Amino acid sequence: MIQFFNVNKIYEAEVRVEALKDVNLQIENGEFIFLVGPSGAGKSTLTKLIIREETASSGQVLSDGKSLARMKQRDIPFYRRRIGFVFQDFRLLMTRTVYENVAFAAEAVEMTTTEVRQRVPLVLDMMGIADKRNAYPHQLSGGQQQRLGIARAMVNNPTMIIADEPTGNLDPETSAEIMRIFQAINRRGTTVLIATHDKDMVNLMRKRVIALKEGRIVRDERNGGYQHEA
Repeated sequence: MIQFFNVNKIYEAEVRVEALKDVNLQIENGEFIFLVGPSGAGKSTLTKLIIREETASSGQVLSDGKSLARMKQRDIPFYRRRIGFVFQDFRLLMTRTVYENVAFAAEAVEMTTTEVRQRVPLVLDMMGIADKRNAYPHQLSGGQQQRLGIARAMVNNPTMIIADEPTGNLDPETSAEIMRIFQAINRRGTTVLIATHDKDMVNLMRKRVIALKEGRIVRDERNGGYQHEA
């Protein structure tokens, strides 16, 4: 699905930053992966390359065998529709209801009115917040807000979900609920990639773990745990 071949990413600014160094990686369809490492290790840069928000300074990033760097500008929005993104801080539209938040995301990818009416209730039900459809985000708990964020990411039935610290603002019990949702999504065949510092959750779930340090992959382990890389 996604392949990195000898990928380097350098940001040229007042200070030259090598964000990724000689990264080789393959993500298969249907995998569940934790991306771990300290702040500044390159996790955000790696996900930005996957969604084509950034391009590699050298090396290649491929999606289904096709170079993302060579993708035409007009094709990028269509490519991104296949990927759902979940944020730590939820990024909800506070003046819109639960239903309207998800409908807005559906309309942004040009779903028809009929498709929106069919799809939005389905994902709200999947997330267990169908009874909150007329509530506003400030009326929801943190866990319910994150469920809404996931519903918004899932409305277009993406092939891949990328989540950035999705449990960072949640208590352990709520974090476990959110991870069960990601597992259910993964069982339906969606690839899940979660960047996280949640040591306990990574150790509990024993999924594939990719660890970054100073821009390099220092560990890629099946059934892995969270370690402080030497």
